[in-house]
Amino acid sequence: MNSTLTTFATEIVLPGTVEPDGLELRTRELQAPAQSQVVLRMDATGVSFAEQQMRRRKYYDQPPFPFVPGYDVVGTVTAVGPGVDTALAGRRFAAVTKTGAWASHLLVDAADLMPVPDEVGAAAAETVVVNGITAWQMLHRIAEVRSGGTIVVLGANGGVGSTVVQLARHAGITVIGTASARHHATVRELGAAPVDYRDPDMYGRIRELAPDGVDAVFDHVGGAGVERSWRLLRRGGTLVSYGTAATKDEAGNSQLPVLKLFARLAAWNTLPNGRSAHFYNFWAGKRRCRAGWQRRMTEDLAQVLRLVADGALTPQIAAEIPLSKTASALTLAESRTVAGKVVIVPDA
Repeated sequence: MNSTLTTFATEIVLPGTVEPDGLELRTRELQAPAQSQVVLRMDATGVSFAEQQMRRRKYYDQPPFPFVPGYDVVGTVTAVGPGVDTALAGRRFAAVTKTGAWASHLLVDAADLMPVPDEVGAAAAETVVVNGITAWQMLHRIAEVRSGGTIVVLGANGGVGSTVVQLARHAGITVIGTASARHHATVRELGAAPVDYRDPDMYGRIRELAPDGVDAVFDHVGGAGVERSWRLLRRGGTLVSYGTAATKDEAGNSQLPVLKLFARLAAWNTLPNGRSAHFYNFWAGKRRCRAGWQRRMTEDLAQVLRLVADGALTPQIAAEIPLSKTASALTLAESRTVAGKVVIVPDA
C-alpha cells in the first residue's frame, strides 16, 4: 500500500576528502516514495573499494561532495509509491545504488529491486550483490573459462576475488590466488593455490605453478603490473582488468590511470597472438538499454544467490559493524588486514 507515514532516515555523509573519522551522521525526513519508487529499510550494506576511492576523490565517476556513500544494499520494502505493486511491501530485495546505501532507509526505483531468497541472510546476500555479479560476469560472460582450465586471481582474499575463486572451483577450474601470507590459509580453504603478492618474484612463482600459461587473469590492481598479468596468458587466454588499485593513493586526475589502462588493453587486442584483454565495467550497457542491463543483473545475482543458498558459495564476511560506526567499518576495510567484505548493518 502507499504510505502516508513519515520515515526518518539516519545517513552517513561523506563531506569531502576526509579521513574515515570525518564521516558525518545525520537524520532527516525521507520524502514519500514517488511514482515507481519504494522505501527500502536497510538490512545490510557494506564497504566496497569504490567508497575507498571516493573518499580520496579518486573514483572514475566521482560524485560531488557532500553525498551519502553506499554502492549496494539489501533491505526490506516498507512503503511503495504510486504505480508499484503493494505485494512488494514486507519483502527483502537487493539493489545496486552506486551511492546512498549508507542509510537506515532510502528511496529506490522498484525496477531496480532484485529478489533475495528467504533462506539467504541479509549480510550474506549483501556480500555477493556487486561482488557476486562482478565475479559471475567476469568469469562466465567475459572470460568464459571452461572446466579444466586454470586462472589467476589477484587479491584472492578480497570481496570480488574470493567470489571468483569459489565460482571457478565450483565450475571445475584450477585457481592460483595472490594474497598476503596472513591470508594464505583462507585462500587454500577457498580452493586456490596461494602466492604471496609481496614476493618480488610473484609472477615468477605463478609461472612455476602454470608453466604453460593460464586461461585467464583477473586483475584489479592495474598499474605497471598489468603487463606482467598479460604475459601470464597462454594462447587464447583472457585478461580481465577491473580496477586500478595500484594508483588509488596517487595525486592527480582520477580518470587518467583508467584511461591509460584502456589504451593499453586496446593496443594488446590488436596483437596477432590469440589473446584478448578486457576492462570490466559493471555499468556497461545501462545507458543504451536499462531494461536489458537490469535483466542481466537480476539473472546473474539469482545464479549467485542460489549457490549461496545451496552451500556451494560461502560469502566472505570480514565483519558486521553498526551503521553509526561506519567510520570504523571504513577504517577496517582500508586496513588490508581482513579477508572478505566489511558489512554495515542497522544499529540495534
